Amino acid sequence: MTALPPRQAFPQGFLFGAATSSYQIEGHGFGGAGPTHWDTFAATPGNVKGAETGARACDHYHRWAEDLDLVAAAGFDSYRFSTSWARVLPEGRGAVNPEGLDFYDRLVDGLLERGLKPALTLYHWELPAALADLGGWRNRDVAQWFGDFTRIIAQRLGDRLWSVAPINEPWCVGWLSHFLGLHAPGLRDIRATARAMHHLCLAHGTAIGVLRAEGVGNLGAVCNFEHALPAEDSPECHLATRRYDAIFNRFFIEAMFQGRYPEEVLEGFSPHLPKGWEQDFPTITAPLDWFGINYYTAKRIGPAAGPWPGTAELPGPLPKTALGWEICPEGLSHLLIRLQRDYTGATPLYITENGMAAEDRLRDGHCLDADRIAYLAAHLQACRAAIAAGVPLAGYYAWSLLDNYEWAEGYSGRFGLVHVDFESLQRTPKASYHAIKKALER
Repeated sequence: MTALPPRQAFPQGFLFGAATSSYQIEGHGFGGAGPTHWDTFAATPGNVKGAETGARACDHYHRWAEDLDLVAAAGFDSYRFSTSWARVLPEGRGAVNPEGLDFYDRLVDGLLERGLKPALTLYHWELPAALADLGGWRNRDVAQWFGDFTRIIAQRLGDRLWSVAPINEPWCVGWLSHFLGLHAPGLRDIRATARAMHHLCLAHGTAIGVLRAEGVGNLGAVCNFEHALPAEDSPECHLATRRYDAIFNRFFIEAMFQGRYPEEVLEGFSPHLPKGWEQDFPTITAPLDWFGINYYTAKRIGPAAGPWPGTAELPGPLPKTALGWEICPEGLSHLLIRLQRDYTGATPLYITENGMAAEDRLRDGHCLDADRIAYLAAHLQACRAAIAAGVPLAGYYAWSLLDNYEWAEGYSGRFGLVHVDFESLQRTPKASYHAIKKALER
């Protein structure tokens, strides 16, 4: 069986963690949480496999102590989690739900009691439905609403958090959800997309400013990246790949670190961006203490007929995960070297998510997932290659601690190091969990 590289193969102080998100594990039907646009998206036929919702999920809301014990027992140093805006502010604004804040208080204290560093992401996709009614991410006011939510969290938890990032994977919140229509709110509209993506940048910078003003430190951002490759060696494929790369990989990092949007994106967005958008970059470029990279796969890109952006995703030759994502660990080292060279410089980098969906094999109370172990080992070796090339990579978080609600995939697409029986909710650590535990022994 493939062995994971041991802790000692990484620089002194390199952090290892596991990551989750609120709506995917907590159970949104508990504790006074308000409705979100994910609840309504999932209630609409055809959007989510089996019309499944996050109403119960993994019931982490009640089982958090058991789950944090699993994080600690694996030998992880840190735990990356998110707060649910609608759990804290059921209407998105106005009255705070004390039970929601109390839950996150217990969670942070529970992490500290177990010697784990709490790494918070403020927003992981579940917008309060009341704010979606007002246009959600299309409405410029969302940046201020998000700033107000950020202040509430900062004042309650900020003295105990190890790190904070405002928004998880803004490409998914913007493009996947407003242009491709595959996540809530399920729109397919270029004007909505351009505005949502700009307002996500503005909300990010606004939140960083609020956190700094409240005395919270170690602030970063978490963006997702794919290794984009031309499907063929032709001018058309190279052009399509550059455009895809600009939308997926460059839009948000270029805004945060260089105060601009890629020209290849402005080709499509310029008529649709809100008036005066250029004046927001002083807020968007608020200095960061670290930058987080979520990486899963590579994509083969070719041209497509029709209006901008004229790109198509084509099948690649490498092995695939259970969700059909190509397994390309060398793409991770390539991206790390490129991002450090072109954007982040000396800023510490973290892999904030990396993992795979796999078909687990349960046998005699054990859960076998050799393919996940091989995936993790290859990507950790890619991290080592980037470090050897001079990239200031400071940590790695596996996605995910638990099998969970996988958004439009419902309860299929198991990414967890721990198997969850979604009927009984029993947790069973998988072979990958035990492999990580062995690798992290001091």
